[in-house]
Amino acid sequence: MVRLKTTISYDGTGFAGYQVQPGERTVQLEIEKVLTTMQKGTQVKITASGRTDARVHATGQVIHFDTALEIPPEKFQKALNVQLPRDIRVLHMEQVKEDFHARYDVSGKRYRYIWDCSTVQSPFRRHYTVETGGVKPNVEAMREAAKAIVGTHDFSCFCAANTSVVDKVRTVETLELVWQGEELHMTISGNGFLYNMVRIIAGTLWEVGIGRREASSLEKTIASMDRAQAGKTAPAHGLYLEQVFYQDL
Repeated sequence: MVRLKTTISYDGTGFAGYQVQPGERTVQLEIEKVLTTMQKGTQVKITASGRTDARVHATGQVIHFDTALEIPPEKFQKALNVQLPRDIRVLHMEQVKEDFHARYDVSGKRYRYIWDCSTVQSPFRRHYTVETGGVKPNVEAMREAAKAIVGTHDFSCFCAANTSVVDKVRTVETLELVWQGEELHMTISGNGFLYNMVRIIAGTLWEVGIGRREASSLEKTIASMDRAQAGKTAPAHGLYLEQVFYQDL
């Protein structure tokens, strides 16, 4: 048996999320079906760096799985892409040590969130950006508010209330807001993220951008450790898992 580290990209529009769910189409299910077929019915389980919700996209999700097939990684990649549905693609495969773990060995992640602030939105981007109806936020205010988020904090205020995670201390290393044409892109990287954390941060910063809350209020919001003090959870389809980082591979 060999272990393969695999970087994948997927369009989250047609999925109920990454993780297998009864009766639902998921990314994990589609990949495992193909791998099981390739191994002549022997069930293959894959492990990801983390799950993504329904309609969330990935340009750099990482999974691992074990296989007895003696196929070079580059040929394995081609064989998978031929059989996978068109909304999933394998970007890279490599053999790694048998103790590599796609989830537990993660040292950090980077996400991207995109708002389309054009007056007339493209019909081709509606599943991949959040349309603002032509509203253009005060990005300088959003950047000022973002300064309070960067660093190591208890991010309970930016975590979905139904999470079972006890330790909510995380480190946000970078948070940038950049215009790309009439799209506003937020990129955020850190050593780990709580459930819905990026989407709640996006929703909160958006409220700052449109004047519903002051940039200076973010420090108090974080210190409160109260989900009710933060903004709404931004829509899922604007979010991308962009890259997963590992050390000592």
